[in-house]
Amino acid sequence: MQGEAMFHRTGGRGWLRTTSRIALALVLGAAPVSAGDPSPKRLGRAIDPIVSRSDFAAAFWGIEVRSLKTGRTLYARSAEKAFRPASSMKLVTTAAALDAFGPDARIRTTVETAGRLDGLGRILGDVFLVGRGDPDLSARFAPGRPTAAFEEMADALAAAGVRRIEGRLIGHEGAFVGDRRGADWTWEDLAWGYGAEVSALSFADNLVEVTLKPGERVGDPAVLETSPRDGCVTVSSSVTTAAPPPPRGPVEEKETVSLLREPGSNDVRLAGHVPLGGSWDGQLAVADPARCAAAVFRSVLEAKGIRVMGGVSTSSGPPPPDTRVLAAHDSPPMAGIVRVVNKESQNLHAEMLLRLVGLKVKGEGGAEKGHEAVAEIVKRLGVSDQGWALVDGSGVAASDLLTPHGLVELLVAMDRHPYAAAFRDSLPVAGVDGTLEKRMRGKPAEGRVAAKTGTTGRSSALAGYVTTVRGERLAFAVVVNNHAGKGREAAAAIDAIAAALATAR
Repeated sequence: MQGEAMFHRTGGRGWLRTTSRIALALVLGAAPVSAGDPSPKRLGRAIDPIVSRSDFAAAFWGIEVRSLKTGRTLYARSAEKAFRPASSMKLVTTAAALDAFGPDARIRTTVETAGRLDGLGRILGDVFLVGRGDPDLSARFAPGRPTAAFEEMADALAAAGVRRIEGRLIGHEGAFVGDRRGADWTWEDLAWGYGAEVSALSFADNLVEVTLKPGERVGDPAVLETSPRDGCVTVSSSVTTAAPPPPRGPVEEKETVSLLREPGSNDVRLAGHVPLGGSWDGQLAVADPARCAAAVFRSVLEAKGIRVMGGVSTSSGPPPPDTRVLAAHDSPPMAGIVRVVNKESQNLHAEMLLRLVGLKVKGEGGAEKGHEAVAEIVKRLGVSDQGWALVDGSGVAASDLLTPHGLVELLVAMDRHPYAAAFRDSLPVAGVDGTLEKRMRGKPAEGRVAAKTGTTGRSSALAGYVTTVRGERLAFAVVVNNHAGKGREAAAAIDAIAAALATAR
């Protein structure tokens, strides 16, 4: 039982937000009938000056634009060359996840034991909290209640008469195998929340929120707050309170706080200062996420009057064969999980999806099998993956490679896919939501572009769909690598290209 994936399908789709449905309708809904594809010459005259600016002279651009109606390529620049895609890699991972599971599949987390429940309310043995890859054991779908899923399962135990667990509470993460860290990730990636470790049992995105606020007077210790507090990361602070900057002086930045942490350790030391009137906040990645999840669940159990006598531990080996399920929690539908990945550009969730696809298609929840499964799905969809190098599922790895041509082929294939609506609905909408909420506002592309962003190191990308002012629907991919300037300059240029597509005639 524990070695199998427990996935469930439901018919409900109430998780969709009304505002996002309206936004998506702007991008994909009714539009004026056009006479035909936009003019390639006009597109060239609009796009070429943007990518040919002197500040991009040393950078590499890859672009492809295709009509979804006719399949005609309307613009291409180095489209079959390989580029570092940054988070546009998530398009590949989420497309594969939807194809493998369907939009309504759910992932089940269970509480199990082989121990006997006696007449005194005691479980005479260990209890397993079994994770199978649900990335949303958090407050994301239960605002203000990060432990909502744990409370649900604890209530079920209490209702069954459980008052005490004589053995251990074991966080079980055996559904996933291999390294919990993404391949080719840097130490800096692994220290912060955006590079959180991957586990089949993950809680609250496997990160701890840390806030430092100034004390009452200059020189006072800063006030340290962490969430969650139980068994995840131990934070010590020597951060002090500094004087505020002069009215016209430099603005204090986060770099006034430094972090000291050994690789793989959950002991973190913070040093530096925060000014009066200021603050510092950060997200720290949790090492050994399954232990963190089990520790938090133990706290929830004890708050419900259920004592755990044997402490907390973790396991990835097979539990006893005669375990039985005492309580369960089902994830949001796969469409909701994919939506989080693409709207928020959530790295951990993308990595979990990669392993879930491997588990579903190849029978093993590891990154290597995940990539094999993704490659099979991509080829079955008729997408050319020549020149691709899939190193992780999120795009954090600097050695990931995709081609704009392949990305557009994927977008075209998913636009015709049985789960096309769920895929399109997962994409940020320009000026409306997700990672595009503050981009292209008040511009021609606002509400007309639904696309996945990508930004890391010297790479910026945008790939998705656009509905032109004439009602033509286009698939596009824009990637720029090796731009030595500021990231916002590349983003502004990409937004200008999106505007050119939105107004194409």
